[in-house]
Amino acid sequence: MSAVKVLVPGDHAMVSLLGTRDELLRLVEGAFHASILVRGNEITVSAEDADETERVARLFEELVLLLDRGQHLDKAMVKQTIRMIRADEGERPSEVLSEALITHRGRTIRPKTLGQKRYLDAIKANTVIFGIGPAGTGKTYLAMGAAVQALRSKQVNRLILTRPAVEAGERLGFLPGTLHEKIDPYLKPLWDALHDMMEAEELIAHVDRGTIEVAPLAFMRGRAQPVSEPVLTPEGWRPIGELRVGDAVVGSDGRPTEVLGVFPQGEREILRLTAQDGASTRCTADHLWSVWTRADRRRDEPARVVETRSMIGRLRAAFSRRFELPLLEGPVELPRRDVPMDPYALGLLLGDGCSTGTTTPGFATRDEELDAALELALDGVELRRRPTGDDTLVRQGGERGGVIVENPVTGVLRTVGLWGTRAATTFIPDVYLDNDAGTRHALLQGLLDSAGGPVTQRGRTCRIQYVTTSPRLRDGVVALVRSLGGVADVRTRAAAGRTRGLAGGRPVHHRSDADILEIRLPPELPPFRLRRKLARYEEHRSGRPMRFVDRIEPDGREEAVCIRVAAPDALYVTAGHLLTHNTLNDAFIVLDEAQNTTAEQMKMFLTRIGFNSKAVITGDVSQVDLPSGKRSGLRVVREILEGIEGVAFSYLQAGDVVRHHIVQRIVEAYAAHDAAQEAVGRATGTGSPDGHAPRDEG
Repeated sequence: MSAVKVLVPGDHAMVSLLGTRDELLRLVEGAFHASILVRGNEITVSAEDADETERVARLFEELVLLLDRGQHLDKAMVKQTIRMIRADEGERPSEVLSEALITHRGRTIRPKTLGQKRYLDAIKANTVIFGIGPAGTGKTYLAMGAAVQALRSKQVNRLILTRPAVEAGERLGFLPGTLHEKIDPYLKPLWDALHDMMEAEELIAHVDRGTIEVAPLAFMRGRAQPVSEPVLTPEGWRPIGELRVGDAVVGSDGRPTEVLGVFPQGEREILRLTAQDGASTRCTADHLWSVWTRADRRRDEPARVVETRSMIGRLRAAFSRRFELPLLEGPVELPRRDVPMDPYALGLLLGDGCSTGTTTPGFATRDEELDAALELALDGVELRRRPTGDDTLVRQGGERGGVIVENPVTGVLRTVGLWGTRAATTFIPDVYLDNDAGTRHALLQGLLDSAGGPVTQRGRTCRIQYVTTSPRLRDGVVALVRSLGGVADVRTRAAAGRTRGLAGGRPVHHRSDADILEIRLPPELPPFRLRRKLARYEEHRSGRPMRFVDRIEPDGREEAVCIRVAAPDALYVTAGHLLTHNTLNDAFIVLDEAQNTTAEQMKMFLTRIGFNSKAVITGDVSQVDLPSGKRSGLRVVREILEGIEGVAFSYLQAGDVVRHHIVQRIVEAYAAHDAAQEAVGRATGTGSPDGHAPRDEG
């Protein structure tokens, strides 16, 4: 017979330790073959087996430590402590059961079993965590607690909570009610968990901001664009449907980023999103956008990620646009190509030159600084001023008579297709548009020095204005500005009905509509070289370029595809130089009831995980509700991903059930029954006794 004494400090601690009417003491006595005697603050434990004595003494010591750490002892906690002491798995119950995850309204969410503690440790240490176990083991609830804790501590910017929407073979389309009425029953467990962990006002604010998204898994698979929609690559614009894994597209920093995944989505309803500057692109309703509201900017908050459909009906706040879109952080980096004329000189000629083909090339300016710059940039050309004040661009040494030699300017203009164009038909050649940032910037400076200028207005920052009557030149200048990270708003002044202008003192009709471009460029890119214009621009300061969502409209149906890119922010450049993305960066993602995903759905979900994100996938492989012939994605993924670094599989057992004790017994009974059925099936080779093939537990 061995005996051990345990001293319990404080009268109140002893009362809490023994429980009301000694119910906790009786629970311990029934679990061990030992005699327990309580006198004052001293507990004496004696038993025939010295190991049994030591276990009971250690149990009381752990319970006292739990009390010291502010825990309230009840039957459930004492039972779990007994289970851990008996299992002797090297973990101290006082450490396992006192670890707090989050606290809300005085209630602390924490692991209640060793299995749950190891599950939370796996969530902290890995990127993708699979929590697999029977119902009642806290898989989903603890994952939700970890997600809320990560959001509050700013480890992530978003929570994405999802589960398969179709169980027991039902289809949403055949269920009555609105879309929300159809899906809410499936998502209710997730909403209930959130309400347990957040105040209603906080939860509503997060949902309105798009910080928390709760949706069926089927709604996560879209986030796509139609296959015909252009995406910018280092080689130019390509339809997104032509992209393949390993191709490069242009990211938000203007540099190439690799395509990591391409996921066809079938035929989908398409929307067109248009910004206030006229840039537009097409996408599905669940496609993702990074946006700021004015409140976000005021508080210096990071961009929020919202779905296209969530912005519909909310595009205005009072009299201003609500959602600001990101712009390129730097000019688009394209390969440098040889050009036949200095880009700045070509910009000057496009803005104020003469290339009609009916006379010698000319340059209509009275600015000596521009004259000198143009003559310096054009090899073999000199400027001769005509009586009208315009310049003629002639070949150096060229005189009347003798051998006819082509004017160098004429030759270049013929080469790029500009010879014979007039003010309403001129354009920017592709070799200049699809060139490196230095070439594009120099060309734009030439255009603005010759035919643009700074516009100042009291109470407003300085903006840049450029006017042209050529639709092709207008589109070229807009493309230049956007590719450099700027914004160009266009308004048109119709020729019809306008007051006559003056030419040589005589009134003349306006032949063509005039397009007026209001341009804003990033501060690091000066729009002018001409000193007087640049000085005025810098004196009055320029506001930063901004782009807002203006409208979202239906645009038919089309085959769609989504891509995943390697850029840290997951952004890529689509039509109109708009920045968009469809992967889940800086997010904590919980996929619940994952046993009801197909293998294809599981792959889709896992390949959407972006940078600085964490995904927890929970499920019970014994409760698969998929149609016959469909194998659970949760079972398949265990065969594929087990052993990969950063991926953890945490298995919870019947002993981790934290609901009513009868649930634990039911789970154990079913597990024993299934094991017996499978043993019979394997022994006979004919399947399980109920006539079905043995269950595949993965």
